Amino acid sequence: QVQLVESGGGLLQAGGSLRLSCTNSGGAYSNYAMGWFRQAPGKEREFVAAISGGGGRTTYADAVKGRFSISRDNAKNTVSLQMNSLKPEDTAVYYCAADGRWGLITTTPNYWGQGTQVTVSS
Repeated sequence: QVQLVESGGGLLQAGGSLRLSCTNSGGAYSNYAMGWFRQAPGKEREFVAAISGGGGRTTYADAVKGRFSISRDNAKNTVSLQMNSLKPEDTAVYYCAADGRWGLITTTPNYWGQGTQVTVSS
């Protein structure tokens, strides 16, 4: 059973950097595409970034391209999201997600973590 646990959220000023991590404690980790979503107050959850099971394919939302970078370490069952040049509009709860199908990781992944809060002040 896939179980996702995020860590690394926090409060910081605009322009700063933060690294989120997500650990998968169940399942054949390298078989899963992994992704990050976020949900700001009063808004719908939106896709942020995704990476394929082997790590060779990545995709990003336009809003974070050039600022965020997703990576994974299959030996440690972790996926990370490096966030640079953070803006107040990046404030949201960030969720880790997993799915065995690449086609679904950016839309409706099957597995979700509990979320971690990122707050960027101006």
